[in-house]
Amino acid sequence: MKKVSYILLLVAVLISCNQSKLPKITPDVITEFTLNDTDDPAIWVNPKNAEESIVFGTDKKTNGAVYAFDLDGKIIEEKTIRNIQRPNNVDVEYGFQLNDSTLIDILVFTEREKQQIRMFSVPDMEPLDGGGFKVFEDEELEENRLPMGISLFKSPKDAKIYAIVGRKTGPVDGYLYQYALNADSLGITSSYVRKFGKFSGVKEIEAIAIDDENGFVYFSDEGVCIKKYYAEPSMGNEEISCFGGKYFDEDIEGIAIASYADGHGYLIVSNQQKGEFNIFDRETNTYITAVNLSTTETDGCEAVTMPLNDTFKNGLFVAMNDEKNFYFYDLAKLGLQ
Repeated sequence: MKKVSYILLLVAVLISCNQSKLPKITPDVITEFTLNDTDDPAIWVNPKNAEESIVFGTDKKTNGAVYAFDLDGKIIEEKTIRNIQRPNNVDVEYGFQLNDSTLIDILVFTEREKQQIRMFSVPDMEPLDGGGFKVFEDEELEENRLPMGISLFKSPKDAKIYAIVGRKTGPVDGYLYQYALNADSLGITSSYVRKFGKFSGVKEIEAIAIDDENGFVYFSDEGVCIKKYYAEPSMGNEEISCFGGKYFDEDIEGIAIASYADGHGYLIVSNQQKGEFNIFDRETNTYITAVNLSTTETDGCEAVTMPLNDTFKNGLFVAMNDEKNFYFYDLAKLGLQ
């Protein structure tokens, strides 16, 4: 019995270790620990003072939270949202039209066990959703109503902001739902717009990332490929491409988009079990290279390309690490220009 237990422990350790043979790139900052199980980050760049930008990160248990970290990786307790029932993914968007004269920045995340998404203002962290917006309400099976992935899309056509939401399990077609976030004199509401997105049925879909400027949504069909669709509802529900699968060992996980002012940029995607990140061209989606950022079992990741402070002069890349924390890197460490 002791020998079997030892073998099982050894297998578990090997599975959880970084398996990459590429040179390790060390983080510039490692955050303080969360209570339970980190999952997905989002970066809010403070438009008045970039040095006071905030990194949000989910901690996914029944007694979960959306943690707020400063750029030194310290928890900002007064901006951390606690008592959330299994928050999974989180995203931020800028310039939500609250009323005729007021624009605010928002943070939206999934709350799986309550079958809803939540919406807060940033940086004052005031709830805007009356307790939450229900999702997948037309699904008969409860397991198909449990949200996981989320990404926000601000339409370049009319500045309307949408939430695109995935779930723990779903059908082979219509795995993602898109909701418009609306404000009027009575408050803020979420309204269903469409369902789209094909699923292979192999594993699951969690990671979602949206290229606002180009109007594309990408998501990880974890055991197969990265899928690409139009984010604008009027552009239709047909799949544009399914790419990159051969560059991943097992699960295709978090997707970050590094976009630059001149239009070029990169998709940075977690190759979870190998402990690497694959980098693809933003415009052509062709594979470029892989990097080893010394993380283990990375789920979510995020990137911004503007300078924030003396540590992150070239932008910031954030990756979840499977030790109840997040790793921060100056974007130049990934070899991106």
